[in-house]
Parts: sequence; structure tokens; C-alpha cells
Amino acid sequence: MATEPAAGPTDDVAVRVETDQQLHALGSLVRHRIIRVLRDQPATVTQIADRLGIAKGSSNYHVKVLAKAGLIQVVDNRKVRGVTELYYGLVGTIGLPDSGPGQRNILMRNALAEVEAAPEGAGGYMRLQYLRLSKENFDLAVEKIIALHAELAALHDPEQPAADLFTAFYRPHDTRSRDTAPESSRTAENPTPATETH
Repeated sequence: MATEPAAGPTDDVAVRVETDQQLHALGSLVRHRIIRVLRDQPATVTQIADRLGIAKGSSNYHVKVLAKAGLIQVVDNRKVRGVTELYYGLVGTIGLPDSGPGQRNILMRNALAEVEAAPEGAGGYMRLQYLRLSKENFDLAVEKIIALHAELAALHDPEQPAADLFTAFYRPHDTRSRDTAPESSRTAENPTPATETH
């Protein structure tokens, strides 16, 4: 899978994830959510804890892991009642490496967890569609999906509520028997590809 940005609708990749420490830092759903918070604006450990509904100690731990991995940094500090509050921000857009054989894509795994955790009534559209496509049509579909992502990225407005587009288009293990009927017979029996919509 191609390198994808983990934060922000921009093509400028500031940090390319390459080390085990960086991969470990991004492997946690909590840290994925912290990056989401900081994508919008810098925040303190306490503010992050409040926004995610986690303990301050947990927030501090995960922030330190991300900072040590070079994915976030202190961007400001302010005195509040005699205490210096550190504000953390992203170092920039994070570029993920291709997934190796047998590895799950970190970004997609965490994005799927976010889909499952979305609040009731959050709206949106989900559809699972089963297709059989030639290489040419498969490549054409990939081009259309990339174009759609670019079109939607152009609509990005930092002042508006968050919205995520989660896309997975792939060839799964083919469960069809090698002794299947000719293409024309299968088309006649099942002319419409199966779909599941939520």
C-alpha cells in the first residue's frame, strides 16, 4: 500500500515513519486519537486527556511516547497559576511505509477502530461491495478512488466538524473453485454484484 498521510490534508510529508520506535508509537489506538486531537490544534496533556476521556497519567504517557518517536513536539508553553503548561503539536504530516507481507496497515487498522467507535447518529455512509474485475477495470477503479480523495480534500475546512473517509479497495483471497462455470454462465446466474450497505 502506498504511503499515506496520517494527519492533515496535505501532500507535504514532514516525517516518514521508518524506525521500530515510530511504528510502535503509531500502533496504539489511543496515540492515533492523540494525533487526531493535535491535528486540529496544539494541546496540553490535560487538554488531550479531557478531549479523549482518559486519565491525565495515561495521556502523559502516550504523549511522551509520541514525542520520543519524533512525531509530536512542544510548540508552546504558558504559565498557568505558577505552573508551566507545555503545548504539543504535530511535527507535520506523517508518512507511513508500505505494509510488509503479513503485516496489517497501521493507519487502516486504527481508522477501522474509529469507524466502530463513532457515536450513534454520526451519519455517514458505509457499503461493502463484492466485485470481480479485470486488471484494467481494477486499475481504473483505483484511479477513480484517488481522484475522489483529492476532490474531497479540496473541500477541507479547518473550521468545520471532523469527517473521515475510510477506503479499502483490494483483491481478497479468491474463494472461487478452479472448476467454475464459464464467465458467461456466471454472469447470467448472478448479473448484479453482491453488496452490503449500512
